[in-house]
Amino acid sequence: MGINASSRGDPVTIMNRTDPLVLGIETSCDETGIGIVRGTTLLSNTIASSMDEHARYGGVVPEIAARAHLDELVPAINAAIAEAGIRLHDLDAIAVTCGPGLSGALMVGVGAAKALAVALDKPIYAVNHLVGHVGADLLHRSIHTSMTDTSDAVPLEYPTIALLVSGGHTSLLLVRDLVSDVELLGETIDDAAGEAFDKVARLLSLPYPGGPQIDRVAADGNPKAIRFPRGLSQPKDMAAHRYDFSFSGLKTSVARFVEQRQDAGEPVPAADVAASFREAVVDILLTKALAACADYGVPRLLLGGGVIANQRLRQVATERTDAAGIALRIPPLSLCTDNGAMIAALGAQLIMAGSEPSTLEFGADSTLPVDQIQV
Repeated sequence: MGINASSRGDPVTIMNRTDPLVLGIETSCDETGIGIVRGTTLLSNTIASSMDEHARYGGVVPEIAARAHLDELVPAINAAIAEAGIRLHDLDAIAVTCGPGLSGALMVGVGAAKALAVALDKPIYAVNHLVGHVGADLLHRSIHTSMTDTSDAVPLEYPTIALLVSGGHTSLLLVRDLVSDVELLGETIDDAAGEAFDKVARLLSLPYPGGPQIDRVAADGNPKAIRFPRGLSQPKDMAAHRYDFSFSGLKTSVARFVEQRQDAGEPVPAADVAASFREAVVDILLTKALAACADYGVPRLLLGGGVIANQRLRQVATERTDAAGIALRIPPLSLCTDNGAMIAALGAQLIMAGSEPSTLEFGADSTLPVDQIQV
């Protein structure tokens, strides 16, 4: 099946830098995301997930993810342009995630984006996946009119602290300017929060992915039943790891609790374990994020990443930011998981800021640092 490029016109030689029409491609993990934006207005957001294919293995298998992207990319592009009601030649530019992420998965998206850019004679912007999560907030109240009202759009203010929490990343950023100045304050030194959710779910015999399952079971539990540790929160840790995260000790503590109950022939209180584990994760994430807000004098906190779908995290974040006088911004759930719309949004911001396009010499970079916004 080929990409629908009917009604071709002459290539656009002068790019619209005021309200650019950008197609974004995101393939850093197991979601094939294609998004189309016009400036800060979301026109389409198509996501094809291969999660079901990974579920039987209890986690993402890189080779399976890459093959799934190959299968889903063209249908996803066709679906996105159909929903947006545009032609490919209407685009002003292509934006693509070039890192960080799974190397094989990234290569599929990078290759497709380069092919489109060359075939359509359009500029290409290779951007950072993590910074893209911040860019999703630019579409927070500017979503396609069929989804929500756009009358109360509130621009993202700088500087802002951004807490990004997903299956592969847990990062705390100081964003002074989305397109030119993003600083990494801290990140996980072992498991990401999403990985910890998956592993604890497995300990409790819950299916993959673990986040939604922990959330479901925890609803019937007592979050204060078990005091699980908060990694890197002791005074001795704060000098070197004030904004860093660690979830391996928490995961090990849960494993020991479950093993002790099983060895004693006692039932494992799954709901209490899930609720107490979730509370520990939420506590350490928000404690460090709010500490960064206080230390840097930034009265704004932005949340992003798939784990932000966690109900308790959103609830406690609202309560604690309200108490601290911090403005909280959380993109809609559809824009929290990996998606092409956030990549398109970041690309559009680069265009509007006058940034030059990327050359075709860039490649996939699985460890791309967060301060490298564009490659």
